[in-house]
Parts: sequence; C-alpha cells; structure tokens
Amino acid sequence: MSYPTPNGRSPNGRPTPADAIPLLSGDAPTERADAARNRRLLLDAAQQLVREDGVDSLTMDALAKRAGVGKGTVFRRFGNRSGLMLALLDHSERKYQAAFMFGPPPLGPGAPPAERLIAFGRARLLDIDVEGELHRAAELGAAAERYSGAPYRLLHTHVSMLLRQAATPGPIALIADSLLASLGAALVMYQRQTREYSRAEIGDNWETLVRHVVPG
Repeated sequence: MSYPTPNGRSPNGRPTPADAIPLLSGDAPTERADAARNRRLLLDAAQQLVREDGVDSLTMDALAKRAGVGKGTVFRRFGNRSGLMLALLDHSERKYQAAFMFGPPPLGPGAPPAERLIAFGRARLLDIDVEGELHRAAELGAAAERYSGAPYRLLHTHVSMLLRQAATPGPIALIADSLLASLGAALVMYQRQTREYSRAEIGDNWETLVRHVVPG
C-alpha cells in the first residue's frame, strides 16, 4: 500500500520522502534549499522550547533568542505567533509521519504490525503531551474537513495498512477510525489534565486496545 502525497501517490507506488508528506494547511511554496534548512532549524528550536517549557513559552522573542537570530528574522519567516504555531504543528507532523513511514522499528518498518501499532500510539501520545494545544487546535472545525484532509488520511492509511497486515477481522476502515479516535488531542488532554492519568497509563490502555483488536 502506498501513502498519499500532495498529488495522491508517488510515481512508483512507494512511500515518498518526508519532504513530500502532505502539509496540514495545503502545499507550501517551493523554498531554496538553504531557506528550507534555516526554517527547519528554527522549527526544531521552537519544538524544543515547547517540550521544555510548554506552549505558552513559545513567543517570537523566545524563539529568536533560542535560535540565535534577530526577531525580525522570525517575523519575516512566520508572520506572527499564529503563523509560527501552524508551521510548528506542520513540522511536528512531518517528523512523526517520517518516523512511522521510514524510521527504525518498532515505529518504522521491520517490526510486527501489532508492535508497530503500539509504538504508533505511544509516539502520538508523546507529541500530544508536549504539543497538545497545537494538536487540539488543528482538530477544531468541520468534521468533513478534518477527516477528509491529507494529515488524517495519512494516519488512517497507515493504521489500516497495519491492521490488514495483521489479518485483523472486521471493517478495517471503521476499526482504524475507532483506534485513531482514542488518540484525539482533546480526549488525551482531558485524560491527562482532568482525570490525571499518566502518559504511560494511557499508552498501556492503547496497547490493550490494539491487542484486543489485532489477532494474537
């Protein structure tokens, strides 16, 4: 099974490189290699800030200081804080997608499908734990737009592929939707913040769900 690209599929039917992974908000203009590299470095610094001190710590000033550049550089690159947040979420999604498509096992290829599904969920929980507000913001809006959009379709395609590889009985598309629903940012953040479950507990519950669904 091939993964979707901005044009629907890769020419040779194989998963495409990480830079061809669909964007959250549409295709970006083509960038020079040096500009794209500098952008990634800024976003890596932004992701590190969020993971260390939370999303409220991510300001244009803080990013400029962390990255060692002028504030004007950050504003020219992202426009404002909202633009930075959207770019960071897209950056985070690309790294996550590249990890489960091309990275080392058990998240990437080379492990049994059930183990890859378990690793997929635990990795998603880590992203939500440190960047939950960004993920939750991305999930807002009309369901038809969210579930027909490229980011969700890629996740759904991947989970469906692993379910088929594991010879899971039942309606694969529906099962994939149900599993992904348990990884929704709003639900996970409620479980973490209100019900005070640890990420490990939620991850263990995800593993239990997968092992109930996937034949042993």
